[in-house]
Amino acid sequence: MAVETDEQASGWRRGWSWVKSKLTAPRTLLAFKAALAAALAFFIATFMPGVVDDYPYYAPLGAVISMYPTLMGSAKAGLQTLTGLAIGIFLASIILFTGIPSLPGVAFVVGAGVLIAGSKRLGNGQEYVPVTALFVLIIGGPNAEAFSLGYIVQMAVGIAVGLAVNALIFPPLNFSAAALKLSDFRTLLARHVDEIGEALTERWPPEHEDWSTRSQALMEGAAAVRSAVSKADQGRKGNPRALRYRRNLQTDFADLYALENITFHVRDISDVLSSAVWGKPFPAELPPEMCAPISDAMHAVAALLRAWDTWTEDHPSLAEADAALAMLQEKMDQERQQGAAALTATASVAMALKRIIDGIRLRVVPDVTDAR
Repeated sequence: MAVETDEQASGWRRGWSWVKSKLTAPRTLLAFKAALAAALAFFIATFMPGVVDDYPYYAPLGAVISMYPTLMGSAKAGLQTLTGLAIGIFLASIILFTGIPSLPGVAFVVGAGVLIAGSKRLGNGQEYVPVTALFVLIIGGPNAEAFSLGYIVQMAVGIAVGLAVNALIFPPLNFSAAALKLSDFRTLLARHVDEIGEALTERWPPEHEDWSTRSQALMEGAAAVRSAVSKADQGRKGNPRALRYRRNLQTDFADLYALENITFHVRDISDVLSSAVWGKPFPAELPPEMCAPISDAMHAVAALLRAWDTWTEDHPSLAEADAALAMLQEKMDQERQQGAAALTATASVAMALKRIIDGIRLRVVPDVTDAR
């Protein structure tokens, strides 16, 4: 019975943890703000003067349309939507003023609306051009003028309410998510480089092949980091919380650029060493004598990547990476003097490691102008 009670308590804890995670998720906050904005917009819409009061149901639609995770996204979507509505109303007005019969008129506004909607500048307003024109012709009918006024004004009211709610209720900054993504990706790269170093000192050929098939995962990881940093950049624009919680996103973008370059070189190393082991994607030769110094250099670079997050001026990892690379280059010179011609793969790996080390040096050492 006690075991059953413990299991039930554990189940309740897991259930509450799941509910709590959902309630505190950014999507839940966005859903709450959208619901609140729609309700407020509908309430305000009933107090609008004149014929506008006859179309209150478009206000909550405008509120929902304008509800984006970032303030800049909300403002942009709202402006684009209103532009699309205005163009659609203008197209319908041409038909109404010229007296073109309904069937040709519908064909004209739909065709012209779809063509105009092809403009990327309209963004979220693209789909509203032909739809609005149809609404004015078909729903507005003889009251097209009143309908058009009520439609666009109530949508504008909803968009304004949506923007206000989004600005006043915890507009997200996404700074923490960007920093976490950068840190996680450094860790992923370090683990990948470490695994390559371990594989080089295993029984030949290496039994572990995971590192040789992770190229796509590294690309996707880099893309996820870029998306997170871009969201943080968008989230701060026009955000009143950004005045209180400041972060130098230029540094994050510089780190991102460095990580993207490092990812390219890590993937290049993976391809070269995969080719040396399994002969694909291209044939390459790696002298057995070079495996140990390459492995040492890989481990040193992995340690340098891990140290990036908590860097201090006296951290030894940069000097250790330089020393490991120097040992690799010295070993290459010795092999070359002894007549070893098959050093192309080793030279390619050494150059990639040097560029990785120099790229990190530029990010962690202030006032570095010349990469060694």
